[in-house]
Amino acid sequence: MSQLADQLSIVVDKTSRLIDLCSALQEENDLLNLENQSLKVALETGKAKSVDLEEKLKALKLARSLEGIKAPDLVVDEKNLDIKQKINEFVREIDKCIVLLKK
Repeated sequence: MSQLADQLSIVVDKTSRLIDLCSALQEENDLLNLENQSLKVALETGKAKSVDLEEKLKALKLARSLEGIKAPDLVVDEKNLDIKQKINEFVREIDKCIVLLKK
């Protein structure tokens, strides 16, 4: 009977260690989930900032191309030229309207 009691005691000890290990792993899992969520938020923030900076860069390139400033890496493509032509047409139309208003 003492052999059975010893085996039962060993099973109880191992079960207790497994429960402790499970609890420790659960805590680690919770911490990793929190870290994961934090990194997801940081990634989304970084993506939003990247999109914002790309928009600002596009605006800056367009402004420089309209001002005639040549930057070494600034490439004026057909879209920018088309925008510049449309702006010039609007300016001419505005000038015509101003002349008509002065009469």
